[in-house]
Amino acid sequence: MVQALEDILAKSSSIVFFGGAGVSTESGIPDFRSVDGLYHQKYAYPPETILSHTFWEEHPEEFYRFYRDKLIVKGAKPNAAHLRLAKLEREGKLKAVVTQNIDGLHQAAGSKTVYELHGSTLRNYCTRCGKFYDVDFIANSTGVPRCTECGGIVKPDVVLYEEGLDEEVLSGAVNAIRHADTLIIGGTSLVVYPAAGLIRYFRGDHLVVINMQPTGADAEADLCIAKPIGQVLSEDVKLDQ
Repeated sequence: MVQALEDILAKSSSIVFFGGAGVSTESGIPDFRSVDGLYHQKYAYPPETILSHTFWEEHPEEFYRFYRDKLIVKGAKPNAAHLRLAKLEREGKLKAVVTQNIDGLHQAAGSKTVYELHGSTLRNYCTRCGKFYDVDFIANSTGVPRCTECGGIVKPDVVLYEEGLDEEVLSGAVNAIRHADTLIIGGTSLVVYPAAGLIRYFRGDHLVVINMQPTGADAEADLCIAKPIGQVLSEDVKLDQ
């Protein structure tokens, strides 16, 4: 299995990586759907409800309290998976990372072409005048964060439930997947749509799945590896930084 992955990477020249929460859990960022994730903790409302556009509009104070507490993760660093993918990009083999994560760790590791399907906690904008704010502005604010220029609400550039994905990001991701010779799906159970539906655009030679649990893509995959992705991409693919 290890050798098979090495062989696939060696002969691939246009790799795309499609990743989810499992890529970030090894950096200490909780997975919403894992046993210890947000979905198994107790709050006044379920996380799906809190992280919806309607809730943000109707209960902004509660939204931001939860958001600061659970979605802003301080001190998280890229792990072996992020670093290996950035290295593959520098080598000219990896053409894009398509991620459902909102933590910016792929860019922190050095990846340049990253399609963030669900946005990023690192970007925040005033809903009235559009002024940009970094993650610390939200983290250090209290109550509903307000723009220092116009007093508008500062909203994270994160795709909430009920909101559509960014068309430009979506088309870039689809185009990358469509032209890939190898698609690696990692750290995602492929249950969140429309993001998970993007893999249907893959027409290349090799489909690899690296995930602890079974996924909907396993049946079509050339290779399935049920190990932590950081371990697979550091040890199995001989990460040398």
